[in-house]
Amino acid sequence: MKPKSADILVENGTVLTLDDDGTVISNGAVAICQDTITAIGPAIDFSGGSASRVIDADGGIIMPGLINSHTHASMTCFRGLADDLQLMTWLNDHIFPAEAKLDDQKVYLGALLACAEMIMSGTTCFCDMYLFEDAVARAAKQAGVRAVVGEVLYDFDSPNYGPIEKGFEYTQTLIDTWKDDPLVTIAVEPHSAYLCQPELLKKAFNLTQSYGLPLVIHLAESKSEVEQIKERYGRTPVEHLAAIEVLAPNVLACHCVELTEDDIALLQRFDVKVAHNAESNMKLASGVAPIPRLLNAGICVGLGTDGCASNNDLDLFLEMDTVAKLHKAKALDPTVMDAGTVLKMATNQSARALGLNQFIGSLETGKKADLIVIDTNKPHLTPMYTAVSHLVYAATGSDVTTSIINGTVVMEDRKLISLDLKKVINDVNKIAEEIRAK
Repeated sequence: MKPKSADILVENGTVLTLDDDGTVISNGAVAICQDTITAIGPAIDFSGGSASRVIDADGGIIMPGLINSHTHASMTCFRGLADDLQLMTWLNDHIFPAEAKLDDQKVYLGALLACAEMIMSGTTCFCDMYLFEDAVARAAKQAGVRAVVGEVLYDFDSPNYGPIEKGFEYTQTLIDTWKDDPLVTIAVEPHSAYLCQPELLKKAFNLTQSYGLPLVIHLAESKSEVEQIKERYGRTPVEHLAAIEVLAPNVLACHCVELTEDDIALLQRFDVKVAHNAESNMKLASGVAPIPRLLNAGICVGLGTDGCASNNDLDLFLEMDTVAKLHKAKALDPTVMDAGTVLKMATNQSARALGLNQFIGSLETGKKADLIVIDTNKPHLTPMYTAVSHLVYAATGSDVTTSIINGTVVMEDRKLISLDLKKVINDVNKIAEEIRAK
C-alpha cells in the first residue's frame, strides 16, 4: 500500500523484513510517518508519492535494527581493565571494587559512549542491567536509542542506593519516572540467585507482576555458580527459581551456560526467555551455552553482547558471526545455527525476549520505525548471493550507514547525529585517567 505522503522514505535497497513469512523485497522501500512504519513494498509503488525526507540505500540492505538483549552499557568505562581472568576473580577482585567508585555522572557518560557505539554498529535497542540506571535511561533518551533498563539488585549494599530496601525504592522511582516513555522501558533486575536471597527474588518477581514488567537475571552462567547454589539450596539455579516460583514468561534469563535437561524442561515449561552472550562466555571461559538444544525445545533465545569489560565491544554483527561458528564447532555440525536463525536471534527473537515484539524486531506496517541501512558496496560483501549469509558471516557494524530509531534519524552516512561523538569519547577518557590514577 502506497502512502500519499511520508515523513521519511527509505528506498533503493533490498528490504529484509524478518517478518514471520521471511518477506524480502529486492528493490524496495519503507515509508515512515512520525514514529511508525506506514508502508513497505517495491520502490516503484512509491513513485509519485511525496516524502519530506528521502534516504537512498544505494542498493544496500534495509533491515530492522539489531536488538542487544543483555548488556551493561556503562562498563564501557572498564573496557580492557581486567582481562584474561576467571569470572569470580574478575567480578569480585576487579569489577565490584571499580564499580564502588562509580557515580551518576560517570554512569551517564559511559552509557553515552555505549549508545554511540551501538548506534554506529546497527543496534537500535538494548537491555541494560547496571548501577545508577536512571542515568542510563537519560543517556539512552539523549542518544535516541530504545532501551530496557533496570537497577541491579543484590544482598549487599549498592554504591548507588545503599541497602536493598532503598534499591526497591529506587526501582519504584524508575517505574514512576519512565512510565509510558516512548523509548525507555523499565525492568526489575535482581543480579543472580547467588547474590540474591530468595526473599529478594520473590519481591522482585512480585513487583514485575504488579506492573507487567520484565524480570532480568543472570542465571546458570558458570559451573561455580551452579555449585554454589547446589551447596546452598540442594538444587540447580533454574530449579531454585522454579521452587520459589520465580519463573514465568516475563523472565529473561541471561547466559544459561550450565543447564541440565531438567533445567531446559523447566525453562520451556514456564516460557522463560534466554539472552545468549557467546563472546563474553568465551572470554571468561564460562563455557558454551546449549543454545541448539534450547531452540529445539522451542525456547525463545535473544542475542546479547554482555558488557564491554568482558567482550570487549558492543558490535552485534561480530557477535552473530561468533555465535554461528561457535556452535557449529561445538556440535561438529555445519548445519547447526544457520545464518537465518542467528539473524532472527539478534532481531525479532531479542524483541520477543524483551516483551517488545509487538513494536519492534521486524519491518511491518504499524510497527515502530527502528531500522538500519547496510552499505553492501564493499569488497568483503561482494558478490552477494545471499544477503542473510553476508549479514551474519561477513558484515560488521562499520557497514551500517544509517540508523533510524522511533522514526528519528540518529545516524546518516556514518555521521552520528544525536550525540557529539568527540565529546563523548573525551569524557570517558577522562574517567579512564581517574581510574588509572587510583
